Amino acid sequence: MTRRSVLSALGFGVLVSGCASSAPSAYYGLDTVDAGGGFTGRSSGVQVLVTAPRALKALDTSHIAVVDQGPIYSYFPNSAWADTLPNVVQAKLAQTLQDTGRLRGVGLPGEGLLIDYQLQTEIRSFELRVDGASRGFVEIFARVVNDRNGRTVATKVFSAQTPSGGTSVDQAVEAMNASADRVFTEITAWTLQNV
Repeated sequence: MTRRSVLSALGFGVLVSGCASSAPSAYYGLDTVDAGGGFTGRSSGVQVLVTAPRALKALDTSHIAVVDQGPIYSYFPNSAWADTLPNVVQAKLAQTLQDTGRLRGVGLPGEGLLIDYQLQTEIRSFELRVDGASRGFVEIFARVVNDRNGRTVATKVFSAQTPSGGTSVDQAVEAMNASADRVFTEITAWTLQNV
């Protein structure tokens, strides 16, 4: 199937300002990662700040992205994330770390915690990819920084992809949720090892 026919079948094209002004009819969030029982070991006495993820403008939005070869970014019409994607990712990363029960504290900027480490991230991909078999693809670069001296402790790129089984927004979000779940779980385990 050609790119034009894929985009036509999905019923969307490049988002234009006229489309952006109408309110979405459906808002999507990310599922809660089940992190409680998956992490063993003793609790750490440190506190971690989860900073706002960086992202290119194409992903620094509430629109749900679809990426074809190029990459060419398009967006599902009448659908959006519950907040901008970086805010959604930041909240879920913080929640996943909190739910492990392994840290003394996990917070967001402005919450007044005395921080030992920062978890800094960059969203490189968070989309339905339609360049071949359609799949939810998530890739996040992560860095743990010692907040007391500013030194980087560790860096790593995490990625996952899940076949979507179709190109509807529900199928796309379900596939992205599955990929995000794996990425958040891996980032959480890796963070706990490095603080």
